[in-house]
Amino acid sequence: MSIAFDEKKKVFLLNTPHSTYVIRLFEGRVLHGGWVKKINSYSGICAMPMIDRAFAAVPADLHAKVDFSPDTVQWEFPVALRGDSRSPAIEAIGKDGTVEAELFYEAHRIYKGKKAIEGLPATYAKDDEADTLEIDLYDPESPLKVTLFYTVWADKDVICRHTLAKNTGKEPIDIKSIMSASVDFPHSAFSMLQLSGAHARERHVITRELVPGMQKVESRRTASSHQQNPFIALVEQGATEEHGDVYGFNLVYSGNFTAQTEVDQYGVSRVQLGINPFNFSWKLEEGETFSTPEVVMVYSQNGLGEMSRTYHDLYRTNLCRGEWKDKVRPIVINNWEATYFDFTSEKLFALAETAAKLGIELFVLDDGWFGKRNNDWTSLGDWFENSSKLPKGGLKEISDGIHERGLKFGLWFEPEMVSPDSDLYRAHPDWCLHCGERSRTLGRHQLVLDMSRSDVVDYLFEKLSAILSSCQIDYVKWDFNRSPSDVGSALLGKDRQQEVSHRFYLGLYNLLERLTQKFPHILFESCSGGGGRYDPAMLYYMPQTWTSDNTDALSRLYIQEGTSIAYPASSMSCHVSAVPNHQVGRVTSLSLRGHVAMAGAFGYELDLNKLSDLERAEIAEQVAWYKDIRHTAEYGDLYRLKSPKTTQAKDASVYAWESVEKDKSRALVTVAWAFSEANASYEILKLKGLDENATYRIKSLAGLSIKMLVRQFFPTAPDKQFCVLEDGTEISGAELMNLGLCIISQTNYGGSLHFKLERI
Repeated sequence: MSIAFDEKKKVFLLNTPHSTYVIRLFEGRVLHGGWVKKINSYSGICAMPMIDRAFAAVPADLHAKVDFSPDTVQWEFPVALRGDSRSPAIEAIGKDGTVEAELFYEAHRIYKGKKAIEGLPATYAKDDEADTLEIDLYDPESPLKVTLFYTVWADKDVICRHTLAKNTGKEPIDIKSIMSASVDFPHSAFSMLQLSGAHARERHVITRELVPGMQKVESRRTASSHQQNPFIALVEQGATEEHGDVYGFNLVYSGNFTAQTEVDQYGVSRVQLGINPFNFSWKLEEGETFSTPEVVMVYSQNGLGEMSRTYHDLYRTNLCRGEWKDKVRPIVINNWEATYFDFTSEKLFALAETAAKLGIELFVLDDGWFGKRNNDWTSLGDWFENSSKLPKGGLKEISDGIHERGLKFGLWFEPEMVSPDSDLYRAHPDWCLHCGERSRTLGRHQLVLDMSRSDVVDYLFEKLSAILSSCQIDYVKWDFNRSPSDVGSALLGKDRQQEVSHRFYLGLYNLLERLTQKFPHILFESCSGGGGRYDPAMLYYMPQTWTSDNTDALSRLYIQEGTSIAYPASSMSCHVSAVPNHQVGRVTSLSLRGHVAMAGAFGYELDLNKLSDLERAEIAEQVAWYKDIRHTAEYGDLYRLKSPKTTQAKDASVYAWESVEKDKSRALVTVAWAFSEANASYEILKLKGLDENATYRIKSLAGLSIKMLVRQFFPTAPDKQFCVLEDGTEISGAELMNLGLCIISQTNYGGSLHFKLERI
């Protein structure tokens, strides 16, 4: 097994293929012993020494026995006010009204496989894929018991953790904060990497060197948020995309979170992730338990790239579920930027007919098909067909017509919201989140339903099930277009109002579980104004997420790179939109837009019937190309080859990435310039992950519009000048990786290169 306990030394060793996580028992206390590159044995000699430092409190039972200070040792699950002044992993109100606690080892269990977490999404494993350790802790002065869970993966450098608290007494226990994981590192020679931004500017890579004090990212928006992602990594100083130690932490949760690193006075770094203590408490009655969300912890000895690929593999195989987790994704046309609310069945069918001719596979009807929804002021919650827009056969007419034209049919929903101007709100004004008699805060002219209520969840399950059963629906886009405010519930007493934000997500997860199990054939895509809820918990139910409302190709370079730090390409929904771009007003070539969007699940957001014949011909070329390469793009091993953020590219305008099939038979390479420069310097592009003993043949996608542009300037130019790489060229894997390709931006008229390599 990957977990071993040395009874004599009182040490647990948790071994992944390339790392060891050490847990020590000392005088009944559970201490952390290190998370390091793999070791075969543990003597304890190299552990941090126990020193009684100045101004350090010492437990009475150890005061005259050993040098020991809670404020200086590495803890596995630190508590409050027992001598450790750093951030605790749990705060619970005791019988005397304080949050003071002390947790001692009671028992442990080691077993194969992994248990589900009741009510919460989490990774899953078969018995031969992982082993699990449970450590029970008790407080001798209170009825609080805590169990720490560690799942260690056999073939991945991954440890998954969560915490369970239990009230074994008769009086209630009020939990004020509880972390899912806490890890103490013996030094602070790291940078902390985070994924931060804003709506339409999500998940940019931000790094900062650790300094004494607290470094934290968090959300208090009752959503994992556009602004911060529930992910951080500690990156060894000097580490790169390919070299150095990296420790990743990702919380499987969609609500308020905290992800923090505290550096103490001695340079010890404490990493903690869990539900944000802001506006949170939980009352545990007699015999009740509370489970925290899971933290997925990844170790890489080979830089950020290896860490990312580990997350990608785990999430694709052991987090995403259902029929679509391993399938290549259909190429989408969404009507939103083509029609917005102003559509008719004739407009939709005309768009679908053109899409079908171009080879597109899935037509998505976006907002406006329900209730009296002609703008965003009305009808959310009224999940019945808009008879004024669909007067003939309703959704069935649209679905049948789309399928008759050779496409699958998808539908947009925003189930967690309600419009004040809706039949639902008029009938149930107490069903929205609100705080007593206070006025209700609107966002995008809408309120948020109280998902902590079972009657609301049951209503949504009934209404959505009826729609999804009414006709053939192959895809659902599940949107969430405002952050909740007024986080209170009419059903809960005043002593439980701070439970509402977490209960909201327990209700949402319950609804998603029921719907995805009832309609397993449907491909569900999560959306929150784009990437406002791009987190592992949503991927558990929906294997892909609309990456951002910003579809500008150059903006997407930054957004998609940051997303790829933790999340697989198969989860990134990436579309080509019209120019000037509707979000930033920029004009980019159709070729560049297509190449960038092919980094994930591919599609289009524009009116195909307003394009020129040349543009439609290029789209047909892109669609045919993507059908050939999409398995590699979505499921290949990702290598970020050039980036100002992660690879310190000398030219801040160059982005390059590569996806390689697991068997190394095929690779897909994309290079994009944020801007092109006259007389640009050379870029050497060394590929990764290929078979160095094999020969590969190059095939490129230039784009018809780029070819026409070249023809305008060079009417007699041979075809090989349309691209920097000549189709059919054969090159060894060793040469491609060790010598590399020499490229310059002005040889590419569209701002990008895109080519595949196939092993001969």
